[in-house]
Amino acid sequence: MQDFEKLGAFYLGRLADREPPELLLYDSKDLTTHAVIVGMTGSGKTGLGIALIEEAAIDHVPVVAIDPKGDLGNLLLTFPELRAADFEPWIDPRAALEAGVSPAEHAGKVAESWRRGLAEWGQTPERITKLAAAAERRLYTPGSNAGRPLSALATLAPPGGELRDDVELYRETVDATAASLLTLVGVAAESPTSREQVLLANVLDHAWSAGQALDLAGLVAAVQSPPFARIGVVDVDSFLPAAARFELAMRFNALLASPGFSGWLDGPPLDIDALFYTDAGKPCVSVLSIAHLDEAGRLFFVAMLLGRLIAWMRRQPGTPALRAMLYMDEVFGFMPPVASPPTKRLLLTLLKQARAYGLGVVLSTQNPVDLDYKGLANAGTWFIGRMQTERDKARVIEGLKSAAGGERFRPDELEATISSLGKRRFLMHNVHEAEPAVFETRWVMSYLAGPMTREQIRSLTPAADGASSRTASAAAASIGPVRAPSAVASRPVLSPKIPQRFVPVDPQQTGAVVYQPRLIAAGDVTLTDARLGIDERRPFLFAVEVDDDTAAVDWTDAEALPFTLTELDDEPVDGAGFAACPAALTKPQQLEAAAKTLKRWLRDEMAITVWKSPQLRETSQPGETEAQFRIRLQHKANERRDAEVAKLRARYESKVDTLTARLRRAEHALEREQQQASGQRIDVVISIGTAVLGALFGRKRISVTSASRVGTAVRKAGRTRKEAGDVERAAESVEAVRQQLAELEQAFERDVDALDTAYDAQTEPLETRTIKPKTSGLHVDLIGVGWLPVAVGEAS
Repeated sequence: MQDFEKLGAFYLGRLADREPPELLLYDSKDLTTHAVIVGMTGSGKTGLGIALIEEAAIDHVPVVAIDPKGDLGNLLLTFPELRAADFEPWIDPRAALEAGVSPAEHAGKVAESWRRGLAEWGQTPERITKLAAAAERRLYTPGSNAGRPLSALATLAPPGGELRDDVELYRETVDATAASLLTLVGVAAESPTSREQVLLANVLDHAWSAGQALDLAGLVAAVQSPPFARIGVVDVDSFLPAAARFELAMRFNALLASPGFSGWLDGPPLDIDALFYTDAGKPCVSVLSIAHLDEAGRLFFVAMLLGRLIAWMRRQPGTPALRAMLYMDEVFGFMPPVASPPTKRLLLTLLKQARAYGLGVVLSTQNPVDLDYKGLANAGTWFIGRMQTERDKARVIEGLKSAAGGERFRPDELEATISSLGKRRFLMHNVHEAEPAVFETRWVMSYLAGPMTREQIRSLTPAADGASSRTASAAAASIGPVRAPSAVASRPVLSPKIPQRFVPVDPQQTGAVVYQPRLIAAGDVTLTDARLGIDERRPFLFAVEVDDDTAAVDWTDAEALPFTLTELDDEPVDGAGFAACPAALTKPQQLEAAAKTLKRWLRDEMAITVWKSPQLRETSQPGETEAQFRIRLQHKANERRDAEVAKLRARYESKVDTLTARLRRAEHALEREQQQASGQRIDVVISIGTAVLGALFGRKRISVTSASRVGTAVRKAGRTRKEAGDVERAAESVEAVRQQLAELEQAFERDVDALDTAYDAQTEPLETRTIKPKTSGLHVDLIGVGWLPVAVGEAS
């Protein structure tokens, strides 16, 4: 194992001008206070960002990477065997032509340079294999089918309950969504108080408050004819006249009718959980390439993504460890110092709040003058590379001085350091470290081929399966397979002993409503296991179709209705028709028999399977999938790892402080002895020189006085030898303390390596246990006839 494979440490490079070379290992926890990367084109900024993402993936930390330039798709170009044939499809043919060699020969040279570069930084092909196995890497192209499609517009779903409960954040999300939609159709909303944005925000709020999703067609209708009469205290027509609303609606309608609009509907819906993890719970590196979009499309998509990310963040429990990472390769235009695009407010929210949830944000740019440095004041780490102009340097220095810990810098020293930086060299200011450091970035494992063409992106995209190729609208929830009624009649007359309930009619359903009969059962099941700490009550509401020919009920065909018993209606809607009711549903005794078979079926149907981790001694929660449990295990292991390393570091820090103080005293003593010895040597030389010159060139022969002078000089020479011995002893003392510090550092490394905290949740075999409800835990509150609405002639 290489020295850089440490617990929770990101291997980013080597400290500059250190002998022997010293690795730069960045503590992953430090990333929860966010990071900024600044550097001109050619400074190595993208390479540093890719190195951060690679290290996060190896550490089982999922990453969402926004790619406005098209460079981050290179993360998918990892070749463990480092063969020339692997590199050949990705090299620049023009470079081969300029070198006067064939593409195959040029690919061979590139492969050799990559092998050599990795080896110089202590990285083996096995580390590339480890990277590929640790996280699944995906390349998405929203608004295009070149890569994996991703739908941001199929539905404008209401935010989750956690976000709705935060009034300020909910309002911010509504405003940002409205502003991003206006941006998409070319309407510049100068502020959240612009009339168009206020109207759109009210339309969204009206739908979301009712728990309803909007599609673009519904948005067009709602803008033209709002579902409310007033905005504030002013009627809608006075606030924004009908002609202005019609013009705005036509802009959205033109978008809806445009040939390229279908690209915004293709693919699965924008879901942060799916971007961070696979269905099996394996971490993902999801690259969201938006280089093909125009400026309005980029602002719209990033605003939608950030809004979803904030909602996801609010659902997570607090943690001090790094749970996930958001990386943005070029923040130019998304967080300007003066203007306020919708993305700016959302990025500021993340920078202020994400730390508490373990979400690290990394923002990168080559345009220092276009950043709102006040917004970045809380960023804990700054990576500063080579700057192009004096104006850029001045802007970065200004921003760094306002950042956390920036008061430690002297502007003249900072400018001199930045001016001396070369390619792939960065000044790192980390508030968690005692002092800044200059380092050289390591060789990345991903081949840096540069921006990709559509054909290259397509070659990296697997054939879409049924799940990934569905549109979001096709994945919308429904009650189930309700057949259109074969006959329409008045409401059947049933015994008063037979309870009846009516499933609510969808407000958007058109046509005459006809009810079809089902046997429904409602109640709850209690599942308990004292040893596993499980005590859960689960309500249920099932519906099953009953044949005319038999009185037997097969509950295995039952489907769960997406309602609670209290949400069902007691009466049908006015003017509704009814299908014929099977004879079995008209006899109370048949319902009693069905209740008995229901309880037997519930014992198996409502049973839950829980998973247990023998290594971490954790048990999954009821309703938690295996994938979700493995995600939680990985984060739990990372938290424990960080806590144990922190505890170990604290134990050693006091010893280091003691030895450091001792070293400082020894160095001061050495400096004092050296000064004394130097002064003594000068004195002796002068004394001996004076005595000898007086004896040789004086007018008199050697006298008693001159002999005395020589004797004094000889005695001083003896004291000089003593001073030299004192210096030697002081130097030995310094070296001894330094050796003790080195031994202490080695002991710390051994203790860290001895910590048995390396853990991969994807590979641990889990134990399973099935918990079935006891008879006393089965409660049936209602069994009767349920009427399901369907429109005449409509099949589902």
